[in-house]
Amino acid sequence: MEASSNSAHFLAAFLILFAFHFNSISASGPAALKASTEFIRTSCGTTVYPKLCFTSLSAHANVIQTSPRRLADTALSVTLSTARSTSSVMSNLLLSHGLKPREVVAMKDCVEELSDSVDQLRNAMGEMDQIKGSNFGFMMNDVQTWVSAALTYEDTCTDGFAGNTMDGKLKKAVRARIVKIAHMTSNALALIKSYASLHN
Repeated sequence: MEASSNSAHFLAAFLILFAFHFNSISASGPAALKASTEFIRTSCGTTVYPKLCFTSLSAHANVIQTSPRRLADTALSVTLSTARSTSSVMSNLLLSHGLKPREVVAMKDCVEELSDSVDQLRNAMGEMDQIKGSNFGFMMNDVQTWVSAALTYEDTCTDGFAGNTMDGKLKKAVRARIVKIAHMTSNALALIKSYASLHN
């Protein structure tokens, strides 16, 4: 009788472990990945730059799954990472020889503005990590304010390269990087607003 009881317990434990293992596989399987990818595509369709949105976020489908919160978090994280790398590239370009005086001025201003943008995005990221039910609305407003400020700094940097301030090739290379990060920030802001609206 005792052996039979032990066997039953063993079988029950085995079935629970099997079910857990199966669910873990299913959660990251082809069907789940497809659902996540379509969720990202549909969500990105509400942004101003949907193609860039999808290409920058689809690689993180396993993390995002179909969660609006994870989508907003990931969009902000990817944007912050790209802003940091862009800021680093701009700082290195500023040290390049052969820049004209007005190019140096524009580059210096842009490096400062990108640094400020990174700070704002970092603040937003930190706030997102602290958001809880009781203070959701207040903290989401802060997040949106910081991301909006980051976008303003990036747009100001882009404006600095208008007209004939820079050599053609340098201007094209720099502007392309700044425009990309500005568009990514715009997309992140849209996804954050979309996530916030679910709680209104």
